Amino acid sequence: MLQVNSLKKNYGALQAVDGVTFCASDGETIGLLGPNGAGKTTTVSIIAGLLSPTSGEVLINGRPLSGDTDPVKRKIGLVPQDLALYDEMSALDNLSFFGALYDLSGAPLTRAIAEALDLVGLADRAKDKVGTFSGGMKRRLNLAAALLHDPQILLLDEPTVGVDPQSRNAIFDNLEVLKSRGKTLIYTTHYMEEAERLCDRLVIIDHGKVIADDTLPNLYQLLPVTNVLAIELADPPDAPLLLGLKALPQVEAAESQGRVLKIGIRHLSEDTPAILQWLVMEGHPYTHLANERASLETVFLNLTGRSLRDS
Repeated sequence: MLQVNSLKKNYGALQAVDGVTFCASDGETIGLLGPNGAGKTTTVSIIAGLLSPTSGEVLINGRPLSGDTDPVKRKIGLVPQDLALYDEMSALDNLSFFGALYDLSGAPLTRAIAEALDLVGLADRAKDKVGTFSGGMKRRLNLAAALLHDPQILLLDEPTVGVDPQSRNAIFDNLEVLKSRGKTLIYTTHYMEEAERLCDRLVIIDHGKVIADDTLPNLYQLLPVTNVLAIELADPPDAPLLLGLKALPQVEAAESQGRVLKIGIRHLSEDTPAILQWLVMEGHPYTHLANERASLETVFLNLTGRSLRDS
């Protein structure tokens, strides 16, 4: 459905986007993950046709975008990072205005507005002024405005910025419904938990370049350790125990913190039983077991040497 090929965007000496390439299929959610200033919004603006690339191209169904009036742009919906709403107008009037920009009118526009408001859970507030809405409600109405022309590709530029957890979950539910309908979602974020919940594949961008493009499980495989077992023993472990643990083929790393063993492993279901059995056989019964999974923050740190939230 969507191909992004070798996009570059320069602002004088500043290279905001440097060779970004990825693709997305129908019903797939692609996360553009990176810190603020990484080039995510610039990339989305180029895909939407709001910016022209210095070089590279965007293809939709194999066809390149060509100018503001290209009909293929109707396949794209954009949910911008900044709210594009009029506070003094009602939700209904806002959507009527945006629908008119897509050449919608009459019964098709009425139907599109009703469906969009129903999806985002604002049908009962249709006649209320947007200025009376909470931040989360405005974000959901922003999403509704992008859906009026029934786009196949939805570009979402950090659509949950500044909203409460309840509204964030409501937006996630909306996006999961759209995905189930076969929509292609491009979702920019620097929040790990959003990427982990929503995205089939992650394109990690840093300083305008793609540094990884893969599924979440495969990205975790880039780490030397993908899980850490925290095993509390009845007695503090001694040096011979740690040496024995480190010699096990399932163990990537091992250390002790008081009576708790921290054991790094790659495959939770495959490696854990053998380690626990070995501890019992060696006379070291355990009283508590927990798993600490590696995070996307760890993946980003491993790839770049810095935190995702570093500017």
